[in-house]
This record gives sequence, C-alpha cells and structure tokens, in this order.
Amino acid sequence: MIEPFQLPFMSRALAEIALLALICGPVSVFVFVRRLSFVSDALTHTVFPGVVIGFVASGVDGLFLGALLAGLLTAVVLTVLTRVVDLSDDTATAVVLTAMFSIGVILVSRRTSYTSDLTAFLFGRLLTVTPRQLAETAVLAVVILVALAVGARVLLFRAFDPAGAAAAGLRTGWLDLWLNVLLALVVVAAVRAVGTILVVALLIVPAAAARLVTGRLAVMAVVGTVAVLAAGYAGLLLSWTASLSYGVALPAASSVVLVLVLFYLLLLPVRRVRAWTT
Repeated sequence: MIEPFQLPFMSRALAEIALLALICGPVSVFVFVRRLSFVSDALTHTVFPGVVIGFVASGVDGLFLGALLAGLLTAVVLTVLTRVVDLSDDTATAVVLTAMFSIGVILVSRRTSYTSDLTAFLFGRLLTVTPRQLAETAVLAVVILVALAVGARVLLFRAFDPAGAAAAGLRTGWLDLWLNVLLALVVVAAVRAVGTILVVALLIVPAAAARLVTGRLAVMAVVGTVAVLAAGYAGLLLSWTASLSYGVALPAASSVVLVLVLFYLLLLPVRRVRAWTT
C-alpha cells in the first residue's frame, strides 16, 4: 500500500494530486452552486491554442505559460460576452469554446513534429510530473486558495442572490470575472497532469459526490477534497498494480478519474437514505 509511493515518480504524482485536491474540492462547490459545468468544460478546451503556441515558442517549458495566458483570456472574454454583450452563458461559452479549440486544431494540423506531445497533453501525464511542475502547481494552489478565502462570502452572495448582490452595491460583473479566472487557474494547474479531457471531472464530480452526503457548503468542500485525494491514491495504486502484476496498461490519470466517478456512484444510495430519513 505504501511501497509504490516510495518511488520518486509515484510520490510526485501523489503530491500533484494532493495539491489539486486542495483546490478542486472548494472550487468545485462554486461550479456546482453556479451550475458552471459547461463553462468548466469549455475552459479545459480553450487552453489548447495557448498550449500549442507555448510549445512552438519554448518547447515543453512554454506549455504552462501558454495555457495560463489562454485560460485568462478565456475568462475575460466569457465575462465580457455575458456581461457587456449580454449573451446567455451557454451561447457565450459555446462561441468561445468552438473558436478557441478550432484555432488550436488549425495550429496543430500545420505541424507534425510535436503532435504526439500535444496529444499527451489532452490525456495527461500524471506519472511524468516534474519538481518544476509541482512547484508551479503549488504556486497556483496558494493563489487560488487565497483568492477563495478573500472572496468566498461575496461569491456565494452573488451565486444565491444575484439581484440582492447588485442591490447591495457589489459589482457582479467583476465577481463573475473573479470566479472565471479562478476556474481558469484550476484548469491550468491540473491540465498537464490529467489532461484537458479529464480535468473537467475534477471540477464537477467532487462537489456532486459531496452533495449526496451533505448540504452544507463548507462540508461539501472538505468532502470533495478528501474524495479527490482518496481517488488519487487509489487510482495510482490501481494503475501500478494492474501494470506490474497483471500486465494491463492503465493510464494513471484515467484511473484516478474512474475511481473518483466510482466514489460518486457508490454514494448515490446515500441520497435515497437521506431522503427517507428527512
């Protein structure tokens, strides 16, 4: 149970998941409350052109900066389209997603030498996390948690009573931008480890699973964090055991996400029990 994580690449993978758990647990609560699942999914795809440009400019070292700039640009554009142009959330998200991802596909189609590296970026490379990537994730985690601690109260006010927040003098447009930027930072932090295809699970499933056992937001954040951490440990152990003992190649990132979804499915009966007892 412990021996595999004595290897450096396994311990770094687990440390990366632990950092992601700290931010995905709380942020997923806001995604759940604001019903931003589609926005989260869009952000995981709109970073793709930034990744391509960053790779062209600086190789693997440019992936982080490219994804970060693309994510922040997406957060700003989404907020402008919904608050200034007055498009619906779904329409604005669909427009930005298709435009940005299409740009990424065009850029990739014009190059062949690094296609395999960018394909790995889509599906993640959890077992190849480097100390530098861990440091970058840790910095983003601190920024995200501080921003959440500072703005949690007003963000929740905006989520549950937007009209009341506006009447109280809060600039709801800036609050929307604040939350969109936080989502973009979480995507950037997680995307290299678990990939753009799977990172959306870390932003949706933790809170969805936690909601099955509690209705208190603070407890949901804690339960979501524990769920991601437990899924990370179990998924990595499953991938290790399957590969070494049975010769079955299970990608680590996919295994983590599958275990997280399994946790959600196992908790479904709890909701029925709660409904019967209340």
